[in-house]
Amino acid sequence: MLKSKVKIGYILIGVLLPLWVWSNEPRKFTIRGYAQGTDYTVIYYAQDSVVSVHEIKDMLASLDSSLSIYKPYSTISQFNDSDKGTKVDGHLKKVVEKSLEAYVRSQGTFDITIYPIVRAWGFAEKTIESLPDTARIQELLTCVGSDKIMLRNDSLIKSMPCVKIDVNGIAQGYSVDCVADFLESREISCYLVEIGGELRVKGKKPDGEYMKVGIEMPADFAYQQPIIGKVLTLERGAVTTSGDYRKYVESNGSKIIHLMDPRTGFSIKTNMISVTVVAEDAITADAYDNVLMGMGVEEALRFLEGKKMEAYFIYRDDDGRVKDAYSRGFKKFINETEM
Repeated sequence: MLKSKVKIGYILIGVLLPLWVWSNEPRKFTIRGYAQGTDYTVIYYAQDSVVSVHEIKDMLASLDSSLSIYKPYSTISQFNDSDKGTKVDGHLKKVVEKSLEAYVRSQGTFDITIYPIVRAWGFAEKTIESLPDTARIQELLTCVGSDKIMLRNDSLIKSMPCVKIDVNGIAQGYSVDCVADFLESREISCYLVEIGGELRVKGKKPDGEYMKVGIEMPADFAYQQPIIGKVLTLERGAVTTSGDYRKYVESNGSKIIHLMDPRTGFSIKTNMISVTVVAEDAITADAYDNVLMGMGVEEALRFLEGKKMEAYFIYRDDDGRVKDAYSRGFKKFINETEM
């Protein structure tokens, strides 16, 4: 009887040992959902499921409660409805701090106080019956300018009641960073976080490969599916894209894109079709892809000099032909074998 027990024990060890070895191999976990008006995907590699769907949902709901102009109870909506300003939570404070930095570095082309203009053109939470004329735009411009807001401790102050902010040009990048930082707090060293096309990656997969990111090329017609152009390989970092072919309204046969110039109150004038930015974090990439969209290629390349960002541009030349260009440091991300 004793021998039998020993033999059974040996057989069990022989079975369990390979299972133990296999369980130490990181597995792929995927979480998908819908938030902030778009789809999101979280992929990570770990030995066990250390992040739940509900944790991601709760985090994104918390971000919406702070940053969404579409939520009447959000912190940003409370600020917009106030006469002089209001106390802000940690999320809105960090986003405003980064926005004010981008406002200065871009010489005013990135400006979250553009909300009255964005709303007038129909790119905000309420539909409009007619497009604004020049007189109306000039009136609204008196309420625009990030020099009209100021962070003071935990309060955001405005100089005029009509000053309102919209952080949609940077909030998704910040949200990506929040989710990525949360994964790292759970000691996850390989992941991809994507919200509405803005993403951040880190680490090698179990097969030894780094994450690959495809750059979406604009389709010729709105009903066509975009195709993937260049493929990037990143050890770590964030990738965001801004383009003129997704959000727009039409008036008298003209296309008015959603990217507004806060200095004029009208759509930016640009030959850019799209700009893809690679940066250390998604909030930075998300802010500056909009800034670069409003520049010519040569100006954009000069702007990037000395900054911890690289960019890829798709644009039309003077003859209307579609071309591309990229900054000097961007080339190292391009995976030629996948093209």
